[in-house]
Amino acid sequence: MNLRAFVFVFLCLLGFHAMAQDDQRPNIILVMADDHGYGDTGFTGHPFVRTPNLDAMAEDGVVFRRFYASAPVCSPTRASVMTGRHPFRGNVPNHGHYLRPDELTIAEALQSSGYVTGHFGKWHIGSVQAKSPTSPGKQGFDEWLSGLNFFDNDPYLSRNGHYVQIKGSGTVATMDATIDFLSRHHRNDRPMFAVTWFPSPHDPQQELPQGIANASSLYDDESTAKSGYFREITLLDQQVGRLRQCLRDLEIEENTFLFYCSDNGGLVSESSGGRMKKGSIYEGGLRVPAIVEWPAKLKPGSIDVPAFASDLFPTLLSIAKLTPPTKHPLDGIDLNRILDGTMKTRPPMGFWHGFLSGQATYSDRIIRALMEAQQAGRPTPYPDRLLKNVKEFPEFDLNDLHGHAAWNEWPWKLHRIEQDGNVRLELYHLVDDPMESQDLSRQYPERVAAMKSALESWQHSVLNSWSGKDYPDRVNNRRDR
Repeated sequence: MNLRAFVFVFLCLLGFHAMAQDDQRPNIILVMADDHGYGDTGFTGHPFVRTPNLDAMAEDGVVFRRFYASAPVCSPTRASVMTGRHPFRGNVPNHGHYLRPDELTIAEALQSSGYVTGHFGKWHIGSVQAKSPTSPGKQGFDEWLSGLNFFDNDPYLSRNGHYVQIKGSGTVATMDATIDFLSRHHRNDRPMFAVTWFPSPHDPQQELPQGIANASSLYDDESTAKSGYFREITLLDQQVGRLRQCLRDLEIEENTFLFYCSDNGGLVSESSGGRMKKGSIYEGGLRVPAIVEWPAKLKPGSIDVPAFASDLFPTLLSIAKLTPPTKHPLDGIDLNRILDGTMKTRPPMGFWHGFLSGQATYSDRIIRALMEAQQAGRPTPYPDRLLKNVKEFPEFDLNDLHGHAAWNEWPWKLHRIEQDGNVRLELYHLVDDPMESQDLSRQYPERVAAMKSALESWQHSVLNSWSGKDYPDRVNNRRDR
């Protein structure tokens, strides 16, 4: 039995088990912004940006005060949300790389257990061509309106493999599709799983909030060069408000698990919630706003125990009454014991960035060409993008650990920084020094040594996964082709 067939059978068994146990499993909606910094909301103390809907969600839900993206750039974090694994394990070391079809996604698990599934917005971990094994449709989504890496207005998108251009705001179109999906399926006997990945507030930040007088100049009178960034935060906040109102209108808000976060740190270092900003493994590049609502199960409050994007996969399996797979190592943990207050700490979290550079994805150019070819009945102009590099299984020297890595063993955080071939270690205490301004590595050499050993052991595990040791039969089959 090949791996794909094995996974199918495994998922079906999981699904039957889940449905037999509980027919009141919650609807699940994951909302993710693109480049929204931790400090760039009202509820986290920003001095002027308007986020009344996120503020209301924070008041009614549970706020994670220390939630982290899995990486300081977009695609890797999205891969971790889908798999519960560090993104390197699934072949997504940076943006512009495809998630291996061998990986089990949360959408596949939920779909096979009876959920109706939909993806809306930015995809950026695979192709949006219907025939690609890396498309949303082949990664567990029944319906999808998705772009490769689109920003702002009039985006070219793929609707279940049929290419369209949607006029107007890409952020609004993303929420329109989400609300349509929920409205059509909420009376079915199947729970719903929706992934809504906004294209904002990523630059060039040309989208405008709605229903605000002089919206094009909103925040221009503030002392910031990023007024467009804050306008798009207000726009996505409006869309979160539309979603929450939709859940109330459909009378499904009580048993809906609604989660909001960002894919990486923000674009303004002064309000990033830590040192530096997007692109860095210092706190400003990783720490992001995060809120969960589930009125039937969760009381309003806040959580200081750290969590990160890889935790969503095992957490969602748990609330859907599914057993996490044990075949491959997971980096995330089930957060339910943290949410109910019975777990006061968590295992360490590993971060790694800069091993490989990213690959630019010109979404509008690519999807427009695909659309024009589809309309004219011509062959696809991008056959190479069906698979990209998903058949590659690189071999690594386990001593080759270049890039910037970090080990969060709360409240301590160790940084392994490689620069010009030289490696240095930095140690910070995140409670006493959340801005990572005081390196304590010389004061605590034994702690540094122990954390360095744990970090490198984890890195070796990650490289083994990336090279294909988690699925050796598949590797051998592919290398023989």
